[in-house]
Amino acid sequence: MTQLPDPPSRQDRQQQTRDALIVAARDVFSNDGYHAASLDRIARVAGYSKGAVYSNFAGKSDLFLAVMDVNLQESIAERRNPFEELTQPTSTDRDPADREGYPTDAVKGFALATLEFIATAARDETLAPQLHQRLDAGLEYYKELAKTSRAEGEPLSSSDLGTLLLTLDQGAGLVLLAGGVLPDRSVFNTGMRRLLDPARAVAEERARGLSE
Repeated sequence: MTQLPDPPSRQDRQQQTRDALIVAARDVFSNDGYHAASLDRIARVAGYSKGAVYSNFAGKSDLFLAVMDVNLQESIAERRNPFEELTQPTSTDRDPADREGYPTDAVKGFALATLEFIATAARDETLAPQLHQRLDAGLEYYKELAKTSRAEGEPLSSSDLGTLLLTLDQGAGLVLLAGGVLPDRSVFNTGMRRLLDPARAVAEERARGLSE
């Protein structure tokens, strides 16, 4: 006789609800923006009542931070050392817009919502430290990258190089959101390599015929 699986525990059900609300919130924030998004609409999209939102999150800002956390985890998982780009095969299956480094409408929408949230959180003594924690997570990634990839004898510290890399990353995003024109992803990664180890970057690019 086949044994039936145990029914989901209360903790499992709560986690499923929380995950569904985060997915729905990301969609609604992307479409409506931070200020215009309502918890009622997020709950409806997720298939729950508004009470389910307040059972899992303190309010809209707390829910937005939870979405930011998920996005941060995903982005860190997708990042790689820019020097590895030279050894990775080029995929022909990716969408041309993604291949050039341009965001989808959903990604751009959430980025714009994030700008709204930053403007609000930066003036809030409770939210500001929580926002800084998320920025620090990205900074730590780039500091570690600088520590393992910077040139021997580089006078700038890993911390300073990591800050420069984060600034390049975030600054490029702001330019793109404002409608600016950016180089494609390969050129962007070239800039990162040259910040980390200029001589190595140029030598490897020339070896592969990527530099004139």
